Amino acid sequence: MVSSITGERRVLATSPGGVVELPALRDRLGVFRDRARAGEVLAGMLNAYRGSNALVLGIPAGGAPVAAAIARALALPLDVAVVSKLTLPWNTEAGYGALAFDGTLRLNESLVARAGLSDTDIETGKERAQEKVIRRVKLLRGDRPFPDLSQCSVILVDDGLASGFTLMVAIEALRHQKAGNIVVAVPTAQAESAARIAPLVEALYCPNLRTGTSFAVADAYQEWSDVAEESVVALLTDSARR
Repeated sequence: MVSSITGERRVLATSPGGVVELPALRDRLGVFRDRARAGEVLAGMLNAYRGSNALVLGIPAGGAPVAAAIARALALPLDVAVVSKLTLPWNTEAGYGALAFDGTLRLNESLVARAGLSDTDIETGKERAQEKVIRRVKLLRGDRPFPDLSQCSVILVDDGLASGFTLMVAIEALRHQKAGNIVVAVPTAQAESAARIAPLVEALYCPNLRTGTSFAVADAYQEWSDVAEESVVALLTDSARR
């Protein structure tokens, strides 16, 4: 299978874990200029969905610029699936679970045990995640009803896949919304985590699959920074205008 990406021709392949990848980008670092460029590369891999009935759902905040670039390139509508990590009290970058917009919750029980988290720690983490999810849903979606996912394909997008807990919870929440066909699209992923996610969906696309135990999403990007919620609002507004 061959995909045309901004003038280049790159061969797509399916890994043993069932992930559609670009072998030329496997195990490489700094392969994307930024999240928007990563979305353009993914759009080339997802060209079969151009102008279809698919809905692009970005996981904010970092997944939104990637999703917006895909939606723009493929002439598809854009929306968000809000999910928040439950983070360790002493490290807000490390998550031990995730909570979705519909209340779906998943904990990494092995990490909870290794970290020695108390019931109080976990409840505090849940409360903080819930507050964040409620605030973001209100900010990004307002009072709009969630789309009818039974009538379309869903392209679920994040800016990377490390442990996979955020995506697992997002997928479960979308199944609760009667989504029948879910495709995951991430620019970069830890190979073993991607292989665990792939059986949960109809397809998983990842141009930059990386093996090994040391993995950071940011390492796939030349330019990396936090995405402001105001930027996500602007991306959604621009997509709706188009």
